[in-house]
Amino acid sequence: MDSTSSFLSGVDPIFVADLYARFLRDPNTVEGSWRSLFQSLGDDERSVLADLNGPSWTPPKPKEAPEAPTGSGAKGAKPNGKASNAETVAAGVTPEEIKRSLKAWLLIRAYRVRGHLLCTLDPLGIEKPKMNPDLDPATYGFTDADLDRPIYIADILSLGTESPTLRQILERLRRTYSGHVGVEYMHIQDPDQRLWIQQRIEAVDNETEFTREGKRAILERITAAETFERFLGTKYVGTKRFGLDGGEALVPLIEQVMKRGGQLGVKEIVVGMAHRGRLNVLTNVMLKPFHALFSEFQGNSAKPEDVQGSGDVKYHLGTSADRDFDGNTIHLSLTPNPSHLEVVNPVVLGKVRAKQMQLGDTEREQVLPVLLHGDAAFAGQGVVAESMMLSELKGYRVGGCVHIIVNNQIGFTTTPSYSRSGPYCTDVAKMVQAPIFHVNGDDPEAVVHVARIATEFRQRFKKDVVLDMFCYRRFGHNEGDEPAFTQPVMYRLIKDHPTTREIYAKRLEAEGLLTAGEADKLVADFQAKLEAEFETATSYKPNKADWLEGAWTGLETAKPGDRRGETSVSTDVLKKIGAAISSVPNGFAVNPKIARQLQAKAKMFETGEGIDWATGEALAFGSLVLEDVPVRLSGQDAGRGTFSQRHAVLHDQENEQRYIALQHLDPSQAQFEVHDSPLSELAVVGFEYGISLAEPKALVAWEAQFGDFANMAQPIFDQFVSSGESKWLRMSGLVLLLPHGYEGQGPEHSSARLERFLQMSGEDNWQVVNCTTPANYFHVLRRQIRRTFRKPLVVMTPKSLLRHKLAVSPLKDFAEGSSFHRVLPETASLDGKKVRRVVLCSGKVYYDLLADREARKLNDVAIVRLEQLYPYPEEPLMDELKKYPNADVVWCQEEPENQGAWYWIDRRLERTLEKLGGKAKRPAYAGRAEAAATATGLLKKHNLEQAALLEAALVGK
Repeated sequence: MDSTSSFLSGVDPIFVADLYARFLRDPNTVEGSWRSLFQSLGDDERSVLADLNGPSWTPPKPKEAPEAPTGSGAKGAKPNGKASNAETVAAGVTPEEIKRSLKAWLLIRAYRVRGHLLCTLDPLGIEKPKMNPDLDPATYGFTDADLDRPIYIADILSLGTESPTLRQILERLRRTYSGHVGVEYMHIQDPDQRLWIQQRIEAVDNETEFTREGKRAILERITAAETFERFLGTKYVGTKRFGLDGGEALVPLIEQVMKRGGQLGVKEIVVGMAHRGRLNVLTNVMLKPFHALFSEFQGNSAKPEDVQGSGDVKYHLGTSADRDFDGNTIHLSLTPNPSHLEVVNPVVLGKVRAKQMQLGDTEREQVLPVLLHGDAAFAGQGVVAESMMLSELKGYRVGGCVHIIVNNQIGFTTTPSYSRSGPYCTDVAKMVQAPIFHVNGDDPEAVVHVARIATEFRQRFKKDVVLDMFCYRRFGHNEGDEPAFTQPVMYRLIKDHPTTREIYAKRLEAEGLLTAGEADKLVADFQAKLEAEFETATSYKPNKADWLEGAWTGLETAKPGDRRGETSVSTDVLKKIGAAISSVPNGFAVNPKIARQLQAKAKMFETGEGIDWATGEALAFGSLVLEDVPVRLSGQDAGRGTFSQRHAVLHDQENEQRYIALQHLDPSQAQFEVHDSPLSELAVVGFEYGISLAEPKALVAWEAQFGDFANMAQPIFDQFVSSGESKWLRMSGLVLLLPHGYEGQGPEHSSARLERFLQMSGEDNWQVVNCTTPANYFHVLRRQIRRTFRKPLVVMTPKSLLRHKLAVSPLKDFAEGSSFHRVLPETASLDGKKVRRVVLCSGKVYYDLLADREARKLNDVAIVRLEQLYPYPEEPLMDELKKYPNADVVWCQEEPENQGAWYWIDRRLERTLEKLGGKAKRPAYAGRAEAAATATGLLKKHNLEQAALLEAALVGK
């Protein structure tokens, strides 16, 4: 039973609950006054008695024989049959007094659930607390005359008395639940978590007694935050900085998370945040030198001169540093992020997961994710919910995240009533039963207090927790804004509202902890420090980039060339992997259909022929883990594969036990992970990208169920994967597997939008491939690791080719001397001078062209495959085209003309042909006509279109 449920003074609550249970079985078995009491109870009061029996208690079923209320068999009775002490004492407490106690308990429980509604959270006083009927004593029948009458409640609220008055109870409830801190936790189903929070806040009236030194430290940090913003506002008038003005308590809040976290075992914290206050956090928390930031304000680059790339605005950049809190050194890193405010969330979580793996932190207490949000973004951005949804999933768990909301009480110009449906921006967090702490940002002690509790909760229960700091924006969305256009009343109040520092300084002066002028001296001293840093900034030059340190040590920037890497594997190793992936343990009841597949797979390795796509992939994964390279694959159906091709995870048909062959190749192998992900693309791709940022020595791959589904992760592709190295000097080796190909399955299951990835290609930012053979797929996966640099890899993977009889490779193409080929030549023996047409293509359409050419018996048409589209393989392509000096050149694709590769590759091919100086001056196009949708949904129409494009490619229009 919950110990805090003991509310009856001198009366054993278990006895009362047991008596009530007996009453339910047979009312005649309890004494008349008790029977009258129980009969008069309402539903809520009955639920209180049910609570006393535990959360899983259900009313007992009636028995045939009545049970005596006392005697040797009765709970609470003594063995000799005499009345228990509890019952004797109970006789001195009238049923009416017990009923009043039950009503008082209902009031206490109401405060625990809804006390936050009476909190004073808004520093501006615009949103005033309103009495909720559940929190009104009159709702329970209490009057003013009851205020000073004793309530027979045990020391439930640490009041120091077993029979407090109603007035004492109310005062304690309001201090604990309805002051500057509002706590939402009664929605949590886990009784241990709920009870921990309840005891933690009730035992101290939900406030921390800070020492003199602690209070001065809080003032110093707020002073630093405010003075920094004012300094920037003076030196760079009107320049965007998305200042923290009005939310300065964020700085001591974050530092308390770091300090308390360090005391509880945290060694590293990964931070993600939006613009608001970012420059302040970069300097005052993450210790980025002030002069470095001032240099960026003067228009200088944050990168050393020898580092290329586009760079980014100041309030998108990240940094890292070590900080010492009471002897605990914590490594801090702030992840760079774009303007899509919340999209950084899953990236941070993925980074944390990778760092936990590197440290062997299986308890997930050494690396802590901290995410800072704006109120409008937290409520409005779906990626928030998608990221929180990952929190308890096996393949994505990081042991909980500390979410901090800088609650401006407004979006850009949109008020809360227009930007969310619930009362709080934090309501979405209830879906994962996270505790939520609302706090008034003008009470910095309360802010630091809840930061401490939230950190303790996360470290103890390894669950998400939310801190919602109510504040305001003193200068609007940015410093060039005029917020009074849309919020005139709010900004009249802000204009006359003292700063958090001023409020707190006066409070400490009133407490005798500061003398007159001390607070002003703190401001002057910090101002002088900033002036000195400002002078230094004029001659500052970045002299070092940290992007290839730590886990990235030994890697380097990419050099020009074919960059094949050493990707071949010995035949013996290939056969070892083959034996493992084509068998199951003794006694494992494999599905009969899969058993036949395993037999076919075994035959591939016996003959050395017919290695299909899924087997080639398994050879790549298996060979890497045998070389001590961890492999992680995730996707909505990654274990089986959307098209039943992979079967990396086998399920026993009798007991559903799982068997993953690639985890049993060798006792010393690296880890192989395969995770069926939740039905989210945005969060999951962001998570995998985050892992790839922190762990360059692992192959990290995400597979879309269908290539079209990658649409939902577009912000991750646009703002992180394609441009992260250029903007932020952050390499990634993430692999994207996107099923692509036109088989008449309609507009949503045909295209992975190849054109989008090609359009984003530039500055050698990633690789885009559309392979046609299992061997080339094998090598391109291994190439990701077997080179001295990392680039993301976008793979257009097949669907129908997974079982195509021609889409196979011999074992020798994986073995010694083999490698990845960016361009695959014509396979038939043709007289190059007599070839009238060269058809260039990529991906699945090759096999359609091959079959149609054979049907037409053409021997004057060559088919050349571009296996890699970007970086554009001009040299090997020219080597192939040189063989056909008298030929026209046609680009053939399945996609519509305005999609696929055509609009991207036509100019490149034209330049290549000009260099060659042969007959062809520019390429012709053979493919579908321009279209709004990616494909038709009618199979008959698809077949007609496909036949037409093949004829146009091979014969000509």
